[in-house]
Amino acid sequence: MDLLDELSTFDPQIPFRATLHHHHHTWARTFHSYPELYIEPHNISELQKVVTLARRCRRRIALTGCGHSPSDLTCTSSWLVKLDHFGEILDVNKQTNVVVLQAGIRLHDLRLKLRQHGLAMPNLGSIDHQSIAGAIGTATHGSSTRHGILSQSVLALKIMLANGRVVSCAKEQNPELFRAALVSLGALGIITEVTFQAVAAFDIEWAQSLHPLADILGDWEKDLWTAKEFTRVWWMPYMKRCIKWQADKTTKQRRAPASNFWDGKIGFHTYHTLLYVAQWIPKILPLLEKFVMNVQYGFRNRQGPSAVEEGQTGLLMNCLYSQFVNEWAIPLHKGPEAMIRLSAWLNGEEGSGIPFSSKDLYVHAPIEVRVTDTTTTTPRPYLDSTVSDGATLYLNATLYRPYHCDPPCRERYYEAFEWLMKEMGGRPHWAKNFSTVRRDEFYEMYPEMGEWVRIRNEVDPEGMFVGDWHRRLILPDETLPLEERMIMSRSAREGGISWFGAVGQKKLSPQGSEDSFDMVHGVEAEKSIVMDRALLSSSLRKPIFRSLRFSDQQIAPVFQKFDSFSQKLHVGMSRHNRRRTRGGRKASKFSANSFELPSIAESPDSMPLCPQLRPRRIDLSAARLWHNRFLAWQTRERTLKEERQRLRQEQKRIFGGDSQDGEDDDGLCSKMMEYFGGLDYLKD
Repeated sequence: MDLLDELSTFDPQIPFRATLHHHHHTWARTFHSYPELYIEPHNISELQKVVTLARRCRRRIALTGCGHSPSDLTCTSSWLVKLDHFGEILDVNKQTNVVVLQAGIRLHDLRLKLRQHGLAMPNLGSIDHQSIAGAIGTATHGSSTRHGILSQSVLALKIMLANGRVVSCAKEQNPELFRAALVSLGALGIITEVTFQAVAAFDIEWAQSLHPLADILGDWEKDLWTAKEFTRVWWMPYMKRCIKWQADKTTKQRRAPASNFWDGKIGFHTYHTLLYVAQWIPKILPLLEKFVMNVQYGFRNRQGPSAVEEGQTGLLMNCLYSQFVNEWAIPLHKGPEAMIRLSAWLNGEEGSGIPFSSKDLYVHAPIEVRVTDTTTTTPRPYLDSTVSDGATLYLNATLYRPYHCDPPCRERYYEAFEWLMKEMGGRPHWAKNFSTVRRDEFYEMYPEMGEWVRIRNEVDPEGMFVGDWHRRLILPDETLPLEERMIMSRSAREGGISWFGAVGQKKLSPQGSEDSFDMVHGVEAEKSIVMDRALLSSSLRKPIFRSLRFSDQQIAPVFQKFDSFSQKLHVGMSRHNRRRTRGGRKASKFSANSFELPSIAESPDSMPLCPQLRPRRIDLSAARLWHNRFLAWQTRERTLKEERQRLRQEQKRIFGGDSQDGEDDDGLCSKMMEYFGGLDYLKD
């Protein structure tokens, strides 16, 4: 179905806030994707319009918040929806401390708004950038044996399903859907509203101390995890020492932690640079571990910094740099064995039992150790990764990506780490970078996985919310009509992986014969065309889509007339380019070599969803060396940049305005629409 035709059938008073050419990436820039449309609805009516349009136009919907998950869970080449405008508290019951809030609210905004009512969240993870829906949907947790995962405090949810209906679920209402949605992985629908059990606002007093690993393991079964309400440990594997962080609620006067010269920008960039040097000289990583311990933390007589802070800020920590994160949940009582074996393997000692070599392998520090206890949680989410009959330990093997460069030790380290975690009866954190877990292993880890899949298929039978991540790891081998599969990936220029997908293994944007010619001869076509169709479409449609003045019914006929005008111009210039790019009679000095981007598939129906990112065959017949090819690429990019600047100047000359900064210009929009459509009623 054509999007503009479908838009004309909807109420024009309900905006469709879509943006073209959006670049989506994870916080750590480990994955990049380029959705066909990026959409930020402001209310339920707009969200219903998005879901209905996606169903009619046969598009998948992916959901994103802050993108803090370093995996490809949120990658899409279809439609990407972000609920940043669903960020309000709707109701507060001061007698029960029950709060009703919109699901797109970020945790740091929720903290500030709850504080106005004298309330707080009972527990937090290491950061508060996530949306409440994202934190719930991936089983986010803190570190306390007196608290479980964040969804433990959720009392009810409202979810918009693939049919556009909003359904309520709770412990007593639609209990199966409620259990599935508490860890939904974004595959059931769009969570729009959360009923949450808050607590009275509190302060905490925290302190850090340094201990040998042997002392930590010796106190494991005593009061290490129960002496204080909140406890976490950072383990330095080469020094065989641990930093113990503990905190309790208090009514003492607030006191900021002592400042440290290395806590600022100098320490941040010094450590970052040294991590980058370790990419080529990994043997310095044990020395860097000592640097972090002795210089940045500044322990004296085993005692580190302490403070009295607001609970919702004192529980947070700085994640520092881009990173891979591989975190697993195992039974708490198996923690000492797991840490002893992993320590032996990393230090090249006997007795690890891990069937992989650690020779010349050096990893980053620290390894984070946290706990939760969900034994009293009812009902339990189907995909709860914690242990049901006792406390749960989380081991987090973090690897930094200095200046977005992947560490050389990642593959072997994570392979050995995951092997050990599986032997300990562990389960990976849903939002992290696990790599060796197969689908059948997940079904063994989660006995109720089949129930979750059944409920998911009932509420979304066409797979509107299913992506390649879900099919690859969880769902059985069958293809749903609207699910998206990855068809190509390649290294991104800015680091990480560029991800391209297709819905039903078909491209989204129709491609005519003239477009096919320009795709093959992309360099010459882009150099000589007077008004590039894709660029002009972007410059016109982006401000109009975002403008609140013009309705869909007003926009649709203008686009049709503009497309007709643009196509005639495009066809004429393509014929001109075809004449220019014909080979001459004189034979080239070099053989006809060409540099070609990775092919997606033989069939044109498998092209990426983003027309501006389709692979182009670039003629570089004279570029026999990498250097020559790089110079050719530079020349092409410089030419395109000059052409874009010229087009913007031409647009400004014709229409009397400039939208290159992405801001709405009502005068420019009116002039463009009058120019192409003769819509004199816009003068009002």
